[in-house]
Parts: sequence; C-alpha cells; structure tokens
Amino acid sequence: MTGGFGKKAVLTFAAAMAVLASPAASSAEPAVPALPTIQPIPVKVIVIANFEPGEDKGDAPGEFQFWAEREHLDEVIPIKGALHPLRRNAAGLYGMCWGSPDTMLGGVAEQLMSLLLDPRFDFRNTYWLFTGISGVDPQVASVGSAAWSRWVVQGDTLREFDDREVGQDWPDGLFAIGADAPGKLPSNTESFAGFTDTGKLAMAAKLNQSLAQWAYDRTRDVVIPDSPELQKARAAWKGYPNAQKPPFVLMGETLGALRYWHGPGRTQWARDWVKLWTGGKGRFAMTNMESQSLAGTMAIAAKQGLVDPARVLVLRTGSNPSMPPPGRSAVESVADEGAGQVAAFEANYRVGVPVVHELLAHWDIYKDHVPGVEPR
Repeated sequence: MTGGFGKKAVLTFAAAMAVLASPAASSAEPAVPALPTIQPIPVKVIVIANFEPGEDKGDAPGEFQFWAEREHLDEVIPIKGALHPLRRNAAGLYGMCWGSPDTMLGGVAEQLMSLLLDPRFDFRNTYWLFTGISGVDPQVASVGSAAWSRWVVQGDTLREFDDREVGQDWPDGLFAIGADAPGKLPSNTESFAGFTDTGKLAMAAKLNQSLAQWAYDRTRDVVIPDSPELQKARAAWKGYPNAQKPPFVLMGETLGALRYWHGPGRTQWARDWVKLWTGGKGRFAMTNMESQSLAGTMAIAAKQGLVDPARVLVLRTGSNPSMPPPGRSAVESVADEGAGQVAAFEANYRVGVPVVHELLAHWDIYKDHVPGVEPR
C-alpha cells in the first residue's frame, strides 16, 4: 500500500460514509428557514362588483366606480391572480371588481378564489355584498329596479336541443340533466344528486333568506333616480304594470348563465327554470352572466371554512329588460341599455350602501350575530 493510505484509514473512511448515509446525519443538515408568521386582517364587509370599462376611479362609471369614489376606497392592495386591486377605506369597508367586460366572463371564479386564498386576510366573519347589473324580467320589475336575491340559480349545467328539433309539446330545448323533458327534475335523484337540492352541489344556491329579508326591509323605501329616458322607454310596456313603474326595490331571484340570452321565449324558460330548482318558491327577477360562478366559488370556500355562507348578500339591478316590449323584436331590443345601464349603476350603490353602513356602524353586534337571524 503506498501513499500512506493504510487499512486504518480505509476503515475510518467507510465509517464516515456510513454515518453520512444514516438518517441521523441527514437530519443534521441545515434547516430551511421557517416562513414568517402572518397575522391575517379580519375583514368586516366587502363589496364585490364585476366589471369596470376602465379604471376603478376617475373615468366612465361601471359597476364598481360609484363605490370606489363615494366610499373613498383609496387604499390599493394588489392581489395576485386578480386584474383589479382590492381597495379599502378608513372605516374598514373593502371593495373589488374583476375587470372589463371582455375579460370578466372567463375569470371571475378564479379571481375570487385568488382573493379568498390570500393569507393576508381573514374572511371567516366577513359580510359579502355581490352586486351588479342584470337583465330584468318585465313581469316583475322595471329597468333601474334593484332585487335582493334569496337564491342564485345556475343556468349553465343542462341538456340542450335546438328549439326547432323538439316535440310540439315542449316549450323549448333546455332541460335538466337526468330528466327526459323540460320542466322536470332528474328522475334518478341518487345518480344525479349533484344536480338536485340535496345539500351537495345544488343547482340553486340558497342564500340566507332572513338576511336578505333584513336587507330588503332596510332599503325597500330607497329612492332610485328616474329619468326622462327611462320614462319614455317604460311607456312601451303596455300590459306589464311592474315594468311601467319607476325603479323600485324588491325581492327576487338571480339566474346566472354564460349565454347572453334575450327574448320572450328564453325569459319564460328562466321563469320556469328558477321555479323548478327552488321548488316553486323562487321568483325569477334578474339574469346575468357571472353570479352562478361566484356562488359556486363561495360554496367551495364555505366547505373549507374560509367564509360563512350565512353572511352572503346578492343585489342585482336591472339595466335592460330580458325581452322586448310589445311590438318589437328581440333582435331590435337586445342592445337597449343606455339610460338603463346608468340607472342600474346608481341603484347598485344607493340600495346597497345603507346595508353596508349599518353593518360597519354596529360591528360590535353584527360580528357575532347575523342580522335577521334569531340568536340561539
């Protein structure tokens, strides 16, 4: 053996290698530094809108701008995964919207989940006000009116045939998965439990109806501004007394569907669909394109303990009728949103803000006691 590397040295080297390979040796490696502990900020009240055509403040208004400007939501908090920042004011009101109309349709659920999972905030006792403009059923209300919802009904998951290819006794080609005709629930409720109101992933998200009633009672007399343009448009609704009224506050259900539908046929489908999935208890009032996605995201968050589903409010306002007035075609009337859109933006704020202010002003009560619900 040359080089001075004798038998003893070889044994020592082997022993050292055995030590390095042992679990005890691996545990002696430098530990990864622990992540800093974050104390989440409890959020009292948050307003969620859906789109702004530009900036949150200072330009043409969308669904969120009146909230951002009038409530001085001046502090800007970027959220990873969201197109617009979270905003808040000194009173503890938070607010957020998702983006412009060309981006919000495909990402509202993803952006909401990004907010819910942000470790900086604690939403377990938060009151949520989801608000936005909608198509309004002229049988129920006029353009500019505001409806507090008791259910959010999902209008995406269904079977569809071309209306020209269905039997003469069918009103349309839209019907529930698992059913054999429109107007019916799935025949096998065990196989299709996910599409029925069994406490699982229901087609109709039942909101806290006592809280919705409380919000309605506080705002039923709020005056929503009228205009000569709205008055002129209402005159065409002969035979529809509710559509001829100045804008008012009501209770009525929200139907969300990604399809932007319009016309008397689809309006009747919406009435029937809401009745079907609410057991005949709900009344279709407002249609939009995102409330079903947001309700689904909140349902998932509730199952994970991130939010309290009993503290969710949905307020929708009518920017246009869901069908044309007598004597006009659906094609002619589908884009009638000018004066109605402005009125709906205003109604979102005017009807929602008394509820928000009440919750914040008496947080010492409402933190542990949801209004409208008798304490146990």
